[in-house]
Amino acid sequence: MRFTKMHGAGNDYVYVDLFDEAVEDAPALARAVSDRHTGVGADGLILLKPARDADVAMEMYNADGSRAEMCGNGIRCLAKLAFERGRSKRNPMRVATDGGPRTVALLLEEGRVTGARVDMGAPVLDPRRIPARFPGERAVDQEIDAGGRRFRATCISMGNPHAVIYVDDVATFEVARFGPLIERHAAFPNRTNVEFVQLLNRGRVRQRTWERGSGETQACGTGACAVCVAGVLTGRTDSPLTSILLGGELELAWDGSGAVLMTGPAVEVFSGDWGGHGV
Repeated sequence: MRFTKMHGAGNDYVYVDLFDEAVEDAPALARAVSDRHTGVGADGLILLKPARDADVAMEMYNADGSRAEMCGNGIRCLAKLAFERGRSKRNPMRVATDGGPRTVALLLEEGRVTGARVDMGAPVLDPRRIPARFPGERAVDQEIDAGGRRFRATCISMGNPHAVIYVDDVATFEVARFGPLIERHAAFPNRTNVEFVQLLNRGRVRQRTWERGSGETQACGTGACAVCVAGVLTGRTDSPLTSILLGGELELAWDGSGAVLMTGPAVEVFSGDWGGHGV
């Protein structure tokens, strides 16, 4: 089975083009290829598929094999793969995902895709639809107790659930300790991604993400969108916003209604052949 490894701001995935290839057990394949010691090494597996009501479709699995709805970094790379492999030459490109359709405007240099601006759709703020077990129409700065510490979380869905928490210093914050506790907190029936955010100024933040089913990742595009929305909702930051992640920077914009726009890189690392589990 032919695969391609790609990353967006360090958030890396193994991609398989189902226009040519076949995968029998995607969850098992995701676990196998994602292992950074015995596999390719990735935050998960993304499948490029034909689509009926879009140009192409994206099917995504976390490193633990669980199905995920959307990935902002992943969709930029998938659109690059689709464009450069000739699966779709449309620009903008419409991509079907489990979190709903997304429109990707490709950034081109000499016919090659270097990045993309993604219309990530409107954020979901109703806790019942995120889902998050908080009262009211929005879950903004809600108290959560985890690991003997109290946090305030703003909860948003960008096609997948996020809890945004502001901290004084993300470099020293214990992401590996508190991330999994909040991910599996009783307030989140489907678990949640967790963004720990440090304010630099009203237009720049530093972000670390504990990604549901994958652990800490170098970047999270849907998470960066959630951070932008949370900043506007709480009055902490403005739009546009630059989020500085471990693997690079993403540019976000949200005017308080409508869609969130995200711009960032898309990089192909290498291609190879996989003959192990899950094919």
